[in-house]
Amino acid sequence: MKKFVVLGLGLCLAFGLTSCKSSESAYRKAYEKAKAQETTVTTTEPVEVAPVVTTPVTTAPVSADNVSVRSEKVTLVGSGNLQDYSVVVGSFGVEANARGLQQRLANRGYNSMVVSANTAKGLMYRVIASSFADKGQAAQSRAQLQGEFPDAWLLYRQ
Repeated sequence: MKKFVVLGLGLCLAFGLTSCKSSESAYRKAYEKAKAQETTVTTTEPVEVAPVVTTPVTTAPVSADNVSVRSEKVTLVGSGNLQDYSVVVGSFGVEANARGLQQRLANRGYNSMVVSANTAKGLMYRVIASSFADKGQAAQSRAQLQGEFPDAWLLYRQ
């Protein structure tokens, strides 16, 4: 019985040692191939990138009659001066994502704020770039923001 156990352990040991050798050679080949590719990649010429120039968009006065407005019952999250008509530039299911866009807008000089709305999709956080008491002013602001935020829309607070 001891002979079979010793013979079995010996076979397992021999099999284990011989199986590792092929893996090492495969790793060596992969390493050499990667080194060869690395030397060919570093000989590329630098690429010149032209700077992006943005020009302010001037828009003609927008008629408030032709602008669609979505009406929702919203709650202000944090601080701000929320008026009847607001320009929404982003809508998120996660508040942290909305706060990120709000911070980006604040860095650009907008008086942005976040509101929450219960919708059919659940709780949504709307990022508002500007808020007005007058629909015409809100429509004009939305037209200016659409160059940067093409999906901007108007929200009427219920």
